[in-house]
Amino acid sequence: MIRIGIVGCGRILNAHLQGYKRLRELGVDSFRITALCARREADAHMFLRRGTGPTPRPPVLDPATGDPLAAPHTYLSDFQDVDDVVVYTDYQAMIAGDHVDAVNDFTTLALHHEVGTAALQAGKHLLTQKPLAVSVRAARQLVDLAQARGLTLGVFENVRQSAGVRALAWAVRSGQIGQVQMAVMGSLGGLWSPDRVVAGTPWRHNKLLAGGGGSIDIGVHQMHLLRYVVGEIAAVSALARTFEPVRALYDEQGQRAEEVQANVDDTYLASVVFEQGALGQLWWSWGMHGKPLDIPGAPVLMGSKGSISGGEIILDDGSQQPLQPLFERSLTPHERERFFPLGLQDPYAIQQWDWLQAIEQRRDPETSGYEGLRDLACAFAILESSALGREVSVAEILDGQADRYQRGIDEHYRLI
Repeated sequence: MIRIGIVGCGRILNAHLQGYKRLRELGVDSFRITALCARREADAHMFLRRGTGPTPRPPVLDPATGDPLAAPHTYLSDFQDVDDVVVYTDYQAMIAGDHVDAVNDFTTLALHHEVGTAALQAGKHLLTQKPLAVSVRAARQLVDLAQARGLTLGVFENVRQSAGVRALAWAVRSGQIGQVQMAVMGSLGGLWSPDRVVAGTPWRHNKLLAGGGGSIDIGVHQMHLLRYVVGEIAAVSALARTFEPVRALYDEQGQRAEEVQANVDDTYLASVVFEQGALGQLWWSWGMHGKPLDIPGAPVLMGSKGSISGGEIILDDGSQQPLQPLFERSLTPHERERFFPLGLQDPYAIQQWDWLQAIEQRRDPETSGYEGLRDLACAFAILESSALGREVSVAEILDGQADRYQRGIDEHYRLI
């Protein structure tokens, strides 16, 4: 039985608890959540027992969006007994106690390296929310520490396990469009634009707390998808800007209730070069006014025999067929179980299952700390390239040679 302690009881916890609930419904009983930790005790009790505790926070997004931040409010009591669950307000006390074997870290990004270091030094396995850490140096310390201690380190990256992304990766690996030559994805404007506080969380607009803006929050998703589908990224050339230095929280009447200073990017344009020679183009902004601009069919892959756009494979001979059914028909029973274990479709449940299995089998999970480190290095390459005014290699980011943007963060947290 793996005893799990959860640190951080914010809105995203609902999506994680939904994943654990699904595992329990499928008969998985190899785990038990034995502790909750939040800065305010009331926040932990908000997720403990249905019918008690503070009123749940309202979602910041319409549940119809399917966004994890809009997951239905979930209680531990929905899928396990909670009589002996311990509530903490100090994560170090929770980790030092005798109630947990493993830690889930769902705190704000600035705390990831501190909570993670405490957990790993105490011999606890770790699964952390993306991004892995507030800087590449902080992330590498976690990866190195987990390896040195022989512990399992996983990163929640809900892109890879989605059926659509699995299908894209299969299409590339099986040569459906030949050799990939170009990948394009992103959008300008829309959700949170032009000046709303993203997800109602002001820390996302503070460099020392969030590392970066959209480049880190969204960039790690984009880079993870590209790395998984196309292959490793060698270099990045980018421009990042802060077009809206003052953002706002709005009340129920749509009036500006509070203003927040922003010193991280709200917009970026990035070109990537893959190790296999392909090129990529990434857009993102939550700072644009007017009508949003989307890339039709994105993510779009262009290859030597055809393209994939909007879930359709379009070949040079004019033939066209939907990708998803083709992918589903191609799966062997072994592949289906590997991609969607226990028949799961929820990326959170898939990652939790894989992490639990990795602990028992003494291996890395699919979305490992190393994967999270590479994703973060590629995302920070956007900001380092913009700061340096040149193309940067991912290798430069990983070994700390290119750190003009991150240096202030690392000095603040005494990482250098």
